[in-house]
Amino acid sequence: MKKILVIITVLCAISLCATAQVVDQETVGKPTDVARIYNEDAGLKAKSFIVINKKDLRLYVYAKGDGEFHLLAKFPVCLSKNKGQKQRKGDMKTPSCTPEKPFTITQIQNASTWKHDFGDGRGSIKAYGHWFLRLKTGFSGIGIHGSTNNEKSVPGRASEGCIRLRDKDIITLKEKFAYVGMPVIILDENQEGLSYEKYAHEQIINQTK
Repeated sequence: MKKILVIITVLCAISLCATAQVVDQETVGKPTDVARIYNEDAGLKAKSFIVINKKDLRLYVYAKGDGEFHLLAKFPVCLSKNKGQKQRKGDMKTPSCTPEKPFTITQIQNASTWKHDFGDGRGSIKAYGHWFLRLKTGFSGIGIHGSTNNEKSVPGRASEGCIRLRDKDIITLKEKFAYVGMPVIILDENQEGLSYEKYAHEQIINQTK
């Protein structure tokens, strides 16, 4: 009987170590930059929203559940070449908004064959990853998409106004979180962080220790 208990104890210890390793792979800063995903609440996706922070070049997915804000995922992004609020088409700026009046995703389009000429001598090349999440911002052509042939620009400031993710990250964002009507808050460089952001970030770090 004692031998059986010892074996069970050892197996449990091994199981806990394996679980800890999986959790560690999901912590902030790992290759996919995906934090813990809350699968306990089946309706959490419908409650989720995006915050894009121009200061730290990150896209965060949050959701409010049980009266608290949860950080579901974060991804590095490439934003516009020029800083500041977008004023007109072609000014190479990413539009920003306030939390009270967020942008929204109006379409989720398959962009795997879309091409663009960046005027850098490469001609018309695939440039949008697999998905284009079109945003209602007051300006045409603004969206969240991949970075085919421009992966090295993420994170950074090199786009014409859109929000670029790594190709694998736009797939994750679309498959796990994005939906038509999803609120998208883009904070300007001079905007303060949202009140719940620090709490949500501390929460995810504590849960993945």
